[in-house]
Amino acid sequence: MSSNQILGIVLFVAGLILLYFGYQSSQGLADQVHETFTGRFTDSTIWYFVFGAAAALGGLVLLGSRR
Repeated sequence: MSSNQILGIVLFVAGLILLYFGYQSSQGLADQVHETFTGRFTDSTIWYFVFGAAAALGGLVLLGSRR
């Protein structure tokens, strides 16, 4: 297993964990109230989703690349 594949797995798992935390954060009372009045989630929840998606996608790209 190459170092790129290991890094890809680590990034993918870290991305999934961040997406999970973002989902959990979005289901909290404070986020629900904030979304009700503003129509969007809090900044911290959005960052969880952005970084989680970027890490997961980056991990998949590294896993898919052959060198």
